[in-house]
Amino acid sequence: MISYSAKILTGQPLRLAITVAGISLCIVLMLFLLAAYHGVADGSVDYIRKNRSDLWVLSSNAWNILRGSSILLTADAARIEGINGVKSVSSVLFLLTGIRKDGQQATVYLAGFDPEADLGGPPDIVQGRTVNGDDEIVLDRDFARKFNLSLGESVRVRDTLLEIVGISDGTNALVIQYAFVTLRRAQQLIGYPGMATCFLVTTEPGANIRAISEGIKKKVSGVEVYDHETFLKNNIRELQVGFLPFIYTVAAIGVVVLTAILSLLLSVNILERRKDFAVFKTLGSPRGFVSGMVISQSALISLAGCIAAITLYFPLVNFIERVTPEISTRTSIWQMSAVVAVVLAMSVVSSLISMQRLRGIYALEAFS
Repeated sequence: MISYSAKILTGQPLRLAITVAGISLCIVLMLFLLAAYHGVADGSVDYIRKNRSDLWVLSSNAWNILRGSSILLTADAARIEGINGVKSVSSVLFLLTGIRKDGQQATVYLAGFDPEADLGGPPDIVQGRTVNGDDEIVLDRDFARKFNLSLGESVRVRDTLLEIVGISDGTNALVIQYAFVTLRRAQQLIGYPGMATCFLVTTEPGANIRAISEGIKKKVSGVEVYDHETFLKNNIRELQVGFLPFIYTVAAIGVVVLTAILSLLLSVNILERRKDFAVFKTLGSPRGFVSGMVISQSALISLAGCIAAITLYFPLVNFIERVTPEISTRTSIWQMSAVVAVVLAMSVVSSLISMQRLRGIYALEAFS
């Protein structure tokens, strides 16, 4: 059955090649969307995930730092430090700002932190070091690659020149990349020296986190306190709400296109081999033999599409990441297995759709 199905398909090599190419490109699209989503998801929350703070303190109207606005006064940090069980409090200020270099300009998500506190800074330094002074900056690796920036060069933020002293990883959120300066520099840039976006609180070993959270709310009015895991989940959920619907929509369109392409090809093959199928029915072929041929054709085409897609995918992704460094992808075996499973399920659906043509074929047609 399989050999005969393969013979039918290879009888029209150009048609088969075009179909496999179309299916493989749809599979590549789905793989790329999944990989891009996971790259964005990890890059957006790695800063939070790798932070060693036990509690995050923000304005009561904010529950994340990806799409939330929070305004605090750094003077309140001293009140929090006086609470029993609190080990340290670090102020961090986030702001969107432009960076200019040799006529080029781009926007970064600037994080101002206290280098001495060792909290709120870059999650990973892959080149150089973190900032020590107000005239220094750490840039995201993909951002630096995109604009061909390297250690020792200077970029202009507003009217201030900042030297690039470090390159960070895990700070690429696709549409925006993190950059890091001292808290004092960030406050100077925004024009409010006593402002912060959030406080990062570490606690003493064995301290009662819930009691400390309640104590912070009593000491500082108008704030909300989140433990590390809750705050991480808040940001992941915010990312999913903004990005996942787009991924699902495009992936669903790809599945529909795949199903339509495969159903059309199988239907055409059935119509062209109509007399052959009539002969099979006349000769009393085993139950399910004819429909099995259609399913085997669908499976062979889908398998060929998957092999072609996987072969094409990695060189294509490498090329895209070289051309557009801000696009960071993360591919896993689980992602590829999920896409292959969807394609195989789609091939079964396509077979069921095209097999409706078999009902209109009668055994007497073999003698026409």
